[in-house]
Amino acid sequence: MIVCKSPAEIDRMRAANGLVAAVLTDLASAIAPGVSTGELDERAEAAIRAAGATPAFKGYHGYPATLCVSINDEVIHGIPSRTRLIAEGDIVSVDVGAVMDGFVGDSAVTFPVGAISEPAALLLRVTQESLYRAILAARPGGRVSDIGDAVQRHVEAHGCSVVREFVGHGIGTAMHEEPQVPNYGPAGRGARLTEGMVLAIEPMVNLGRPAVRVLEDGWTAVTRDHSLSAHFEHTVAITGDGPLVLTARDDERFDEVLASAGLATPDRVETRWRKRTRLR
Repeated sequence: MIVCKSPAEIDRMRAANGLVAAVLTDLASAIAPGVSTGELDERAEAAIRAAGATPAFKGYHGYPATLCVSINDEVIHGIPSRTRLIAEGDIVSVDVGAVMDGFVGDSAVTFPVGAISEPAALLLRVTQESLYRAILAARPGGRVSDIGDAVQRHVEAHGCSVVREFVGHGIGTAMHEEPQVPNYGPAGRGARLTEGMVLAIEPMVNLGRPAVRVLEDGWTAVTRDHSLSAHFEHTVAITGDGPLVLTARDDERFDEVLASAGLATPDRVETRWRKRTRLR
């Protein structure tokens, strides 16, 4: 069952989602060669708890950490460790979830570490652009598959591939709610997009082929062909005035990314809100 949120509930969702955005902004300044993924995890958990929230991922179906930190050919669900060090040239996907005021916030970014290869830079650009195109498709009256179709068309036009095994999802008082939001089409299928739906839209894109496998830890998904993978995610509310990006970050430039993809920024995509969550 798809649970649509009232305007008051969407307003309450700002707290958790604003916190997640603030944590990602903070982690962006901490990611550097020689830093361990375990250090990032500890930093994020401390910030979430200091804000009066709880990590959404830790303990979820037995997951052992606050963050998912996936490097290079790791697609999602990489488990942080004090022994896993970030290196120059890596691409590091960080997925953050927090529970605050009874609602869950969820967002992910893939960060470049220093100078990265041209193929890696292409992958990050295309994946982020595909997320923004998907957000533009999240409007009342459309279909869920319109979102995935927007992702797939852009990704495949640039020679990359969309992961099929993992998808986006509805989100609210629970981490995973209906509907599932695949990152592929065709358009015009699935549930009708309705005002009040809140979706975690999260393209996972590979530089090579789309197939993935899960490692022996039971969590970390990697590309089968060892190609690089990127992951970007926003929590988006569907409103009558257009998409509301609840996890927009202060350092994010929607206009620039859309322009680079050959798209004008529409008048009705709200990416800011009145009360910004900031870390202490």
